[in-house]
Amino acid sequence: MTTVAATDIAAVREFNRRYTKVIGVLREGLLDSEYSLTEVRILFELANSGTAEVVTLRQTLDLDAGYLSRILARFESAGLVQRNRSDSDGRRQEVRLTTKGKEIFAMLDQRSSDEIGYLLTAKPPAARARLVTAMRTIQQVLDHPADAAAAPPFVIRAPKPGDYGWVIERHARLYTAEYGWDGTYEELIVRIVADYLNAHDEQREQAWIAEAGGEPVGSIFCVAENETTARLRLLLVEPSARGLGVGSALVEECLRFATAAGYREMVLWTNDVLTAARHIYQRAGFELVEESPHHSWGADLIGQTWRRSLASPR
Repeated sequence: MTTVAATDIAAVREFNRRYTKVIGVLREGLLDSEYSLTEVRILFELANSGTAEVVTLRQTLDLDAGYLSRILARFESAGLVQRNRSDSDGRRQEVRLTTKGKEIFAMLDQRSSDEIGYLLTAKPPAARARLVTAMRTIQQVLDHPADAAAAPPFVIRAPKPGDYGWVIERHARLYTAEYGWDGTYEELIVRIVADYLNAHDEQREQAWIAEAGGEPVGSIFCVAENETTARLRLLLVEPSARGLGVGSALVEECLRFATAAGYREMVLWTNDVLTAARHIYQRAGFELVEESPHHSWGADLIGQTWRRSLASPR
């Protein structure tokens, strides 16, 4: 058995303490109600299963039989559930929500949705996307640890139908959310993508999508500047995928293609505020060759041109 670092254990415990406080499970009544977390979870299971055998309910929630029996007895006394013997096996007991029980659950379910909605609304769109993706990752790793360990965090692939629209939409939304750029930036992205789709040479121009968990999380384009120079365009990495190496992998894919296509150098234009992207370009061997201030997309910016020589293909 692999030894787990004490720092990893401490990190998980710290997350548990923080998250249980955020969602209020430490309060005496969950969702400002008279019901505990376990009781609300039982109501949830019954609301979604219709009729459930008590033994199955106990196994699903991993509850002590006596503890579950006491909760169901209280629910029955309050008119929330109805218990009876199974028609197919008289040794087994079934339980279902009553009309009152369904009404109570609907109220609690709405309160839960409202609380989570309030929690997410307080976060900017980029942070919200990272949070939701991180939660899905936690669930996947805990539910399928072997699969999660074997699967790569992302793949680089050719665009599929709909991906070009995604490139436009995500550039517009992310740069508005993170830098406050206006709608004229989306117009630029539309023109770049449209020009590529209308007249690109597949031997010398390509686009790629990074995908994680079945969803696109990044993009990059390689287009011809002239016979000897390729231009890197539309590098984007979703906030949820940052820190996984997606940006560097996309740039390396672009460089490999441009080298194989016979270009002698690659050029790109970016802005000084795009710090993370600039770090990716520097690590990939690009050098800053020109800077110039400009006012675009509703912001005062400093444009930068970066270049990199390409090795001759063998």
